[in-house]
Amino acid sequence: MTTTDDTVTSDDRRFPDALAATLALPFDYADGDGIDFEPFDSFVSAEETTDWFRSWTGNKEVGGDAFRVFGMDGTGGYAAFWLVRPGRELAAQPVVFLGSEGETGVVARDLADFLWVLADGVGPQEAIDLYELGLTSRPDAERSALAERFAPGRGRPAEELVRLAREEFAGFDDVITALCG
Repeated sequence: MTTTDDTVTSDDRRFPDALAATLALPFDYADGDGIDFEPFDSFVSAEETTDWFRSWTGNKEVGGDAFRVFGMDGTGGYAAFWLVRPGRELAAQPVVFLGSEGETGVVARDLADFLWVLADGVGPQEAIDLYELGLTSRPDAERSALAERFAPGRGRPAEELVRLAREEFAGFDDVITALCG
C-alpha cells in the first residue's frame, strides 16, 4: 500500500499502471539481438527479495527492502526499482539491474525514463551493457505509444537516458560493492 502522499511504504508491491501496461506487451528476444527480459506478474515479495539479495551479495546481514524486483533476464539477473529517494513515490525511483554474474548498473532515473528506454528497444540488461555492446536504437511502436501516454514529452534515445541515469547515480556500483560480503 502507499501512504496518502503517494510515497513508497515497505509493503507496496503493486505495479504502477505505466509499468504494468508496458510489461504486458511481449518482449522480442530476436535470437539475441532484441530484449532479453522476462517480466514478473507482480513485484517479488519482500521475503524473497531479501533472500535473493543476501545470496547475491554473500552478506547475510543485508535486507532487500531497498529494491522492488519486477523482472529478470534469461540468466537470472534482476531488474528493480532502487528505493533511494526518501519520501518519493515508486515511479520517481531509479531502475537498476543486478546481473547473475555480479554486474550492476543504473538503467533509468525513474519510471518515465525507463518507459522510453524500453520504447527505444533496449531492456534492463542491455542498458547496462549499452556502451560496451554499441547497441543501436530499435524503436518499438507499441511501447513508444505507451511511453507517450504515461510520460509525454520525455522521449529521448535510450543511450542518452542511460547516460543521464549513470551520471545522477554514479555511486550505485560502490554502494552495492560495499554491501557484498
